Amino acid sequence: MKLLLLSNSTNAGEDYLAYTLPYIAEFIQSKPLNALFIPYAGVSISWDEYFEMVSAKLESIGIRLTSIHHEEHAQQAIEKAELIIVGGGNTFNLLKTLQEKDLIPHIQKAVYTGTPYIGWSAGSNMGCPTIRTTNDMPVVEPESFNALGFIPFQINPHFTDAKMEGHAGETREMRIAEFLIANPGMYCAGLREGTLFLVENDSIELLGKKPCRIFKHGQEAYELNPGDDFSFLMQ
Repeated sequence: MKLLLLSNSTNAGEDYLAYTLPYIAEFIQSKPLNALFIPYAGVSISWDEYFEMVSAKLESIGIRLTSIHHEEHAQQAIEKAELIIVGGGNTFNLLKTLQEKDLIPHIQKAVYTGTPYIGWSAGSNMGCPTIRTTNDMPVVEPESFNALGFIPFQINPHFTDAKMEGHAGETREMRIAEFLIANPGMYCAGLREGTLFLVENDSIELLGKKPCRIFKHGQEAYELNPGDDFSFLMQ
């Protein structure tokens, strides 16, 4: 199993996918691949537009992209893909569409038998056991919140410590604490923008230039940096 789970697609002030390209190129070892893109998280953008945006960027590093929504036989397309890429957007819409098309077991089988998986934002949420630590509004209702389950812990993408002046609502950390009270045995990793997890079988590494905030019920939240040991998350 080989995963690249990114917090976000684009850093503030940068071009679309700019910061991700060196990581993706290293992940695929700069080898040209035929990749299958899953754009189902797109709601305010059409799937055609989404595919064109991503394809234009990834072709610069040798990835030949097709989109699953163009495929007549989606399950077969997953089986043939050399790389699966799941884009960000609305996690609820992504999960609901995958469920309706009965694609989750096919993606799981492909990844567990060696097909590399790249996801950002909603695509990273999909690699977790559930999508219950997404930041998205439930604009649609999936059958359940169960996701692909490639990793045994939860990710909160776009994690921020920011507290808006004049805003009395919950912070991100408070929301995650609520999740952990309801799910006390689970870890949640607050993955800041510009950072990502590289997972190879049972090994995991934080990449990027910012720390990751680790949450578990009954423990004080704490920071780990790139180069630190994250192996406990995979146990």
